[in-house]
Amino acid sequence: MRAYERSIIPPVEQAKNRRTWILSWFYRLALASERYRQRRDLADLTDEQLRDVGLTRRDVERECAKPFWDV
Repeated sequence: MRAYERSIIPPVEQAKNRRTWILSWFYRLALASERYRQRRDLADLTDEQLRDVGLTRRDVERECAKPFWDV
């Protein structure tokens, strides 16, 4: 969008865009939080439980080493 076109957008459209942007960030935050919780729970599993789901301790360590925002 060009600079001169921004002033042409009606305030209602600007509000919708802002609302969409805010909601997308809330969604991303919720998703990152859920992934963090899942990785924490995965780290708590025993080696026997990991074998049951087809994972190794090394797989879990690699997954848990990812930053929480890596979704």
